Amino acid sequence: MMNLQSKAVWGVLFAVAFIQTVALADDEVSLSASNPPAAMNPRFGLFDGLDHRSAYNQEFFPQPLLVEDTGLASEGELEFASLNTRANTRHSDTYTVGAQKSFGMLTLELGVPYEHYSDSDDTSQGIGNIAVGARYPLCQFISASGLFDTTLGVGMEAGIPVNTAVSQNTELNPKIFNDLKLGEHFSLQSVLGYDTLLGGGDNGGLQTFDYGFAFGYAVPHGELSLPGIQQFTPLFELDGETGLNHGQSGQNSLLGSIGFRADLKQVGDVQPSLGLGFVFPMDSGARDEVHWGIATSVTLDF
Repeated sequence: MMNLQSKAVWGVLFAVAFIQTVALADDEVSLSASNPPAAMNPRFGLFDGLDHRSAYNQEFFPQPLLVEDTGLASEGELEFASLNTRANTRHSDTYTVGAQKSFGMLTLELGVPYEHYSDSDDTSQGIGNIAVGARYPLCQFISASGLFDTTLGVGMEAGIPVNTAVSQNTELNPKIFNDLKLGEHFSLQSVLGYDTLLGGGDNGGLQTFDYGFAFGYAVPHGELSLPGIQQFTPLFELDGETGLNHGQSGQNSLLGSIGFRADLKQVGDVQPSLGLGFVFPMDSGARDEVHWGIATSVTLDF
């Protein structure tokens, strides 16, 4: 029998599929009434799968705090992020410097984390796996009314170990993602991945199913006049994993985060953005490791 967490995940996936089905029907009705000439065709890419009009290509989607970023970073981006969690005597702190750059529709990313874990007298720390990743959109669809705008893509991330106390195993994580814009303000970023740790030790061969959903509602300065802020986006995120082997099959851990991202006024050629979120456990698996936490992010878009 499905537990509450599984029902929630499948519920979100069903909602995404339903929205895209409605959007497809909306597009077919509109096209039957008006058939634009071929010269106006905005499609491009492999099998004309992409669309110049897509919000994805215009960097509409906000940078999440917990969930992996799936957006386009065409001009290049530098990020300084932290995740600090607490559970009784257990403390976990991760500080990451990351960079992203898009070449056409291909986005490459690099992340270098420093991790510190402590529990009573047991402490481990050091540079974590260096993350190298790439993602690419395969298919974009926009309804004729412009109400629905969705992008489906694939990605790959590799974690390169540096032989520290917290970095022993190579990590591979192929994934698929979907970025959905609904109306003028609402966004939903979804990512599903299959994570594998390679190498020896207790974690060698460990496999997990990773998933994340980031909900945002972008409010521009013209609708909310906050000093020095061009756009304010409240965020709600779900970030989870389910064990697939090593005696952890079916064991779930789901974290939630509620917070915001504030895009500040541009300084020269640099667009700064600040993010802050309160992190909390959503199920018993996460509660064993985290009682509460704080996620922060400072990004500089060039």
